[in-house]
Amino acid sequence: MIALLQRVSTAEVLVGGKQVGGIGAGLLAFVGVRRDDGERDAERLVERVLGYRMFPDGHGRMNLGLADTGGGLLAVPQFTLSADTRKGTRAGFSTGAHPDTARKLFEHFVSCATARHPVVETGRFGERMQVRLCNEGPVTFWLETRGPGSRSAD
Repeated sequence: MIALLQRVSTAEVLVGGKQVGGIGAGLLAFVGVRRDDGERDAERLVERVLGYRMFPDGHGRMNLGLADTGGGLLAVPQFTLSADTRKGTRAGFSTGAHPDTARKLFEHFVSCATARHPVVETGRFGERMQVRLCNEGPVTFWLETRGPGSRSAD
């Protein structure tokens, strides 16, 4: 699984012009699911997202994770993250999980995050969404549970 993390001062997701999720300071996580991902990948990605040190400590160094700050997590499903973009000028989507599998793994990711973190909001799987954010820093990181083409532990 993949997460594109952005440290934000605010972020929200709208569907049909109405807000379906929003946070103040925290992380916006665009989440992609690859074809061979499993529940262990979702669980590992939650650990990494909550613990990844993206926030400044008292000395201004990025030494704190989201779990340390108590900030919000806005998780947004994003199938295009799993695209193969290595050649040509058009993305290939054969590396992405089937939509039913991707939905289940995104929901598992959210369930695990909710069990471990006090503020978790989401976008809506399969919907056309508008995402608004104010990136702080800017700070953006790409996290993966494993490299493309490797097999899940499930």
